Amino acid sequence: MTKIVGYIKDSFDELVNKVSWPTWAELQNSSIVVAIATVIIALIIYFMDSIFSNLMKIFYSLFS
Repeated sequence: MTKIVGYIKDSFDELVNKVSWPTWAELQNSSIVVAIATVIIALIIYFMDSIFSNLMKIFYSLFS
């Protein structure tokens, strides 16, 4: 049991004193970058899906 308590105390100490947490401004900037990248990737996937769907419609219309 003492090993578990020691582990929790050491983990807490490391999180409080040794980890460098980002500032609020850095966190906001990173969130904006992630949001923009997510929108761009979603748009790329949407356009690729639309193009592929149209190509498949043309392909299937050739054989029906």
